[in-house]
Amino acid sequence: MPELFFSAFITLFVVIDPPGCAPIYAGLTKGAAPAQARNMAIRACFIAAIILLVFALFGQDLLGALHIELDSFRIAGGFMLFWIAWEMVFEKRTQRREERAEKVALTPEVEDVSVFPMAMPMLAGPGAIAAVMLLQNEAEGLEETLVVLGALAAVLVLTMLALIAAGPLIRLLGDRVEAVITRLLGVLLAALAAQYVIDGLRGSFGV
Repeated sequence: MPELFFSAFITLFVVIDPPGCAPIYAGLTKGAAPAQARNMAIRACFIAAIILLVFALFGQDLLGALHIELDSFRIAGGFMLFWIAWEMVFEKRTQRREERAEKVALTPEVEDVSVFPMAMPMLAGPGAIAAVMLLQNEAEGLEETLVVLGALAAVLVLTMLALIAAGPLIRLLGDRVEAVITRLLGVLLAALAAQYVIDGLRGSFGV
């Protein structure tokens, strides 16, 4: 069980990427009152939790309704996570997030960023949805399911704390430290993604 929790925690932490979301959130909420920024951070993580929980619990039924085999989803999800890892290593993901944040910031009537772009697609994006469905499908029995959901809850709590402390956190880490952390997490995610693809190919071809 500790191994499953650690694996699920690392996978979700890397995909959701709290250190990468913190500076974007700090920029989006610049000028907002501390209480308002804190409430938006809590609301964003809560909405993301609901989205990911729905896919974790009912994602397998959705695959069945679409006649998609689990091994096929493992392979597709692995490639998707590998693409995210590639973007993290070469800082493409951060650049895209910043561009999205700038567009939101340029729209004066947008004040509450908790739903868009924070909850969706930054926190509960396609990569996070694929990851949580893969992890949930790997879980066997109620106990392992609760372990995966516990890892998801832990990551979202850390994400909420990172968003709340976004301003001081950015000043503490600095841009260079954040870039190093993002690249290291990207390499780790690439290895996890490759493992998903290998498992999917083994299951499909009976290797």
